[in-house]
Amino acid sequence: MALVHGFDPPERFVTGTVGEPGERTFFLQARSGSHLITVALEKQQVAALAERIDELLDEVMASQGGAATIPAVAPRDLEDAEPLEQPIEEEFRAGTMTLSWDPGDARVVIEVFPFTEAAVVAPDQVEEDFEEPEPDELLLVRIPAGAARAFVQRATQVLGAGRPSCPFCGSPVDPEGHLCVRMNGFRRRDP
Repeated sequence: MALVHGFDPPERFVTGTVGEPGERTFFLQARSGSHLITVALEKQQVAALAERIDELLDEVMASQGGAATIPAVAPRDLEDAEPLEQPIEEEFRAGTMTLSWDPGDARVVIEVFPFTEAAVVAPDQVEEDFEEPEPDELLLVRIPAGAARAFVQRATQVLGAGRPSCPFCGSPVDPEGHLCVRMNGFRRRDP
């Protein structure tokens, strides 16, 4: 039986980072009262989760004909620019995440399962029957649409706070610059 860290709804559900740009570790944090859970994840997972939540809410909004229950943008009173709560103690590293809409409660449902090597499938094993192992624990968060839009807004800000992208190749540019493959590895020199 898996240990379920459930939040329905959490008082706070955010993403944040620890470290300098280029060496940041990304986290999801959910809190209700004194119950705080922190899950580590990859930058790409944060980006995918935020993008998919936004798309899900847009789809629900379109299917309801623009009903007022789904805000088009994050409500101002739900904006959260505070740092991650301390102590940051990683419960587990995120692997598979699922996302759904509960029309009965009008909430976004997010499930985060721990990463396991057993769940990694090689390209030559895609056609084989595969049974995913039962997780030891999971994070289950149910948030209203406004809080979900606020999560997306903060995630976008956190992702944008990293290293700037090279305008030619899209790779991150360190403070020392970088060797751009689209410029044949040359850097511009100041005269």
